[in-house]
Amino acid sequence: MVPRNVTNIPMHPFSSLPPASEKEQAVQDMFTAIAHWYDLNNTLLSLGLHHSWKRRAVEMSGAAAGDSVLDLCTGTGDLAVLLARQVGSEGRVIGLDLNERMLEFGRRKIEKLGLPNITLLTGNAEALQFCDRTFQAATVAFGIRNVTDIRTALREIYRVLKPGGRAVCLEFSRPVNKPLRKLYDLYSFTLLPRIGRFISHDQTGVYNYLPASIRAFPDQERFKEFFLEAGFSPVTYRNLTGGIVAIHAGVKPSF
Repeated sequence: MVPRNVTNIPMHPFSSLPPASEKEQAVQDMFTAIAHWYDLNNTLLSLGLHHSWKRRAVEMSGAAAGDSVLDLCTGTGDLAVLLARQVGSEGRVIGLDLNERMLEFGRRKIEKLGLPNITLLTGNAEALQFCDRTFQAATVAFGIRNVTDIRTALREIYRVLKPGGRAVCLEFSRPVNKPLRKLYDLYSFTLLPRIGRFISHDQTGVYNYLPASIRAFPDQERFKEFFLEAGFSPVTYRNLTGGIVAIHAGVKPSF
């Protein structure tokens, strides 16, 4: 697949966001273009913090030995790897993503680590191909903001979870401290695009899209409302690194 030049796609006037009608294809083109550099850039641009953020999300998922877990927007499979170790050889992890290029790198990683309890599949978070009440837990790490209809994706997660199952979403959020928020905006909109483009030689505009998509994403309380609207209860969230990221967790009631 040859990525289109996303800079030629009409952008939302708010920022570097494509309009909703173009979003899915634009996002896929961008991530196809940077798949080779994705893991390296995650580490460099987060100063290595993404590893600890992901470990915390897996802990909050409540996934236990023998469980079946769904990892949406799995990308190159970082969270799927952590989940596979947590559920053990008797459990299973399904990693789902629309981007086949990202999944290729994920499969190489999983094969190298020797984790046969992970399966990576192509699929859309807004129309999951699984039966109702299939998984004990579902996770999404840094992917839900790339979904065109977030509410639909949350309803789909709710559907495929077993009663009592837990959904966990790790996503960039709104720093709670105003000086930190200003510093983070400076980094996100100035340094991050330059570093990302330099490392990956990207010409698609993905490193302008990423901070814009973070800015447009609902803050902690609003995103909590999305979980509640989907049927989860209770819903909690935990801020990490001053609210630069937040982990939202919701439980599917057992009734």
